[in-house]
Amino acid sequence: MTPDGATHGVADLGLLSPVRAGSAVEAVVGDVAWLQAMLDAEAALARAQARLGTVPHGAASAITRLARAEELDVRAVALAARETANPVVALVSAFTAVVARQDPAAAEYVHRGSTSQDVFDTGAMLVARRALTVVCDDLDACAGALARLAGEHRDTPMAGRTLALQAVPTTFGLKAAGWRRLVLDARDRLGRVRDQGLPVALGGAAGTLAGYLEYAAVDAGMTDVEEYVRRLVAAYAEETGLVEPALPWHVLRTPLADLAAALGFAAGALGKFAVDVQLLARTETGEVAEPAPAGRGVSSAMPHKANPVLATLIRSAALQVPHLAAGLTQSLVSEDERSAGAWHAEWQPLREALRLVGGAAECAVELAGGLRPDPERMRANLALTGGQLVTERLTAHLAGALGKAAAKEVLTEAAKTARTGGRPLVAVLAADDRVASAGLGEERLTRLLDPAAYTGAAGVLTDRALAPPGASPGDSFEGSPRPSPEGSLKGGAGR
Repeated sequence: MTPDGATHGVADLGLLSPVRAGSAVEAVVGDVAWLQAMLDAEAALARAQARLGTVPHGAASAITRLARAEELDVRAVALAARETANPVVALVSAFTAVVARQDPAAAEYVHRGSTSQDVFDTGAMLVARRALTVVCDDLDACAGALARLAGEHRDTPMAGRTLALQAVPTTFGLKAAGWRRLVLDARDRLGRVRDQGLPVALGGAAGTLAGYLEYAAVDAGMTDVEEYVRRLVAAYAEETGLVEPALPWHVLRTPLADLAAALGFAAGALGKFAVDVQLLARTETGEVAEPAPAGRGVSSAMPHKANPVLATLIRSAALQVPHLAAGLTQSLVSEDERSAGAWHAEWQPLREALRLVGGAAECAVELAGGLRPDPERMRANLALTGGQLVTERLTAHLAGALGKAAAKEVLTEAAKTARTGGRPLVAVLAADDRVASAGLGEERLTRLLDPAAYTGAAGVLTDRALAPPGASPGDSFEGSPRPSPEGSLKGGAGR
């Protein structure tokens, strides 16, 4: 037992959640950070009221100066919350005592007219905004690394796989461009929520702002309710950097539902990247490898293994966040003007979703930046079927002479014969009179069965995906060479 063993006995240090342990986002959403966000909400409220003349400026300054988490005992606040069902009551009591020791007059203006949910929800939005800034920065970095991969491997052919089997050829560049597109979509969604969807909470005890109004009337003779409410909400939003809500949202949980949806999408987008890397890194496939610093991915029992740790951590987060997001969405079903339980049920899922997505995004930056594609292995895997994964192409060339149905029948029979007899597909087809009658000799068949020459518009699509916003289709840009017209007609992958 260490001297602080009691603390370690209750602290969540990430032992069961390695994807976020030690990540940048972890500190932003921890207990101390959350407590600080609620203190920031209290201080911002005092400053907003001071701007309207209902709290002395000196009191607001003292409250702001003393609103520091290190002044409070986080564990004591947490334990006291068991008696009140939320941490704000204990926080206000403890914080008022801190202010009173320094400025007794200012202590009278702590939490003036407010209610617990105003402070907690505003604090939650501040935590979310700070966490999303970390996540968005990582998603930008991940997208940049994936853009470089896509540009470098624009024309690197590989097997496209559908329903777990080789289907038709594609390029690694297009695959990486697809990963990047999802990451950018996640970045856009989270950015919109951060910049437009995180409001201050200001409603008072039952969403009428009655407490704020009454104190303003008593302390400053306020008589114009509409004007005061408008100015108070605007001032509070400006002081916090959050947005103004249309209405008090104690039980109108759109902000939480929108945040949950964006977090769920981001987790899924990163999860797609991760699961593809896991599959491509399999021993039997071997087309990519994770960055592997010394000691990364070791097995406790098998010395030969280097496990795909980053992809595994990202995928673990992607499988957890949707459940948390669903729980947050359920908060929309909140009764009356304040909920007894639905609101309280949001807190831990929200924090866990933020730190899981943040941890996954941080892992994704390293994974994308250090991913090692193996073009030689990709080419070797393309050859595994002896050209069978381009039979779709031959169908088009035989259909004119034989008809589409007959062409497909010929190729189905030939593929089966090649597979069961261990013969090259080109040899089987060259010996078929129906194929010969269509004018396809062995030399032409060999060219048509080259997987690298059948990647369709993969190069063009990759270029389009990597083009800066507003670029025209003919523009060139760094990281993605333009194909020649002949290369485009031939598929672009064999240059």
